[in-house]
Amino acid sequence: MMSLETLLEKMWVDYCQINPAAKRIHDLFVAEGETVINDHIALRTFNHPRLGIESLAKQFKKYGYVEKGDYTFVEKKLYAKHYEHPNEDMPKIFISELELEKVSPFIRETVNKLVDQLPDSEIQREDFAMAGRPWKMTYALYSELAKESEYASWVAAYGFRPNHFTININKLKKFNDIRVLNEFVKSKGFVLNTSGGEIKGTTADYLEQSSTMASEIPVKFDDGTFNIPGCYYEFAKRYPLENGKLYQGFVAKSADKIFESTNKMK
Repeated sequence: MMSLETLLEKMWVDYCQINPAAKRIHDLFVAEGETVINDHIALRTFNHPRLGIESLAKQFKKYGYVEKGDYTFVEKKLYAKHYEHPNEDMPKIFISELELEKVSPFIRETVNKLVDQLPDSEIQREDFAMAGRPWKMTYALYSELAKESEYASWVAAYGFRPNHFTININKLKKFNDIRVLNEFVKSKGFVLNTSGGEIKGTTADYLEQSSTMASEIPVKFDDGTFNIPGCYYEFAKRYPLENGKLYQGFVAKSADKIFESTNKMK
């Protein structure tokens, strides 16, 4: 079994390949003398019997990750859980799934057909969390899915891989205020997600978050290569609870807007 550090490093490399902007932002902070620590990694899936949250979580549980919180996103028809490692320096893992019983028959049937192409051996891979797209996919089908669910179309196009990494603002020295950080990122030419405001959440929620919008990248489909939104980079600032410990969970109403970072920019 590969080490957790190796898996996380491989996931970071894969993520930077489809989100070169993240590497550039990461390096800008390093150039400013910062040590960039990752707060959490987000993964996406469908709640198909073979592919629910557990299909991704089981790999991380082997490394000692423990289930902590769960979240429901009514409008987007998503359900999510987050996992924490006993070593607090390890990133949290946030896994969401599209609730197939709540979407249209078209999406449900499409997902069933995609999953039928997937051998069990693929799901058992120890690096399944970054295995990529394991089924045939056309841009035409991607576009149809996107009309109803940007989330469904993203998973159909990219398969299994980190959707975003997250800079832990608390660990930064010069940029440990989310407003200062956002201004710095924008000053370097990056576009932030403004859905629900640039900063999602408040100190009263014990969590403030912001994120870039996913840049479009060329993706090979069976009917050609087309530009579609890839991954984004998130920034999270956590605040202490009454017991003095930093809040480690997530805020559903904020995450709901963060999901839109992979929406096509109008």
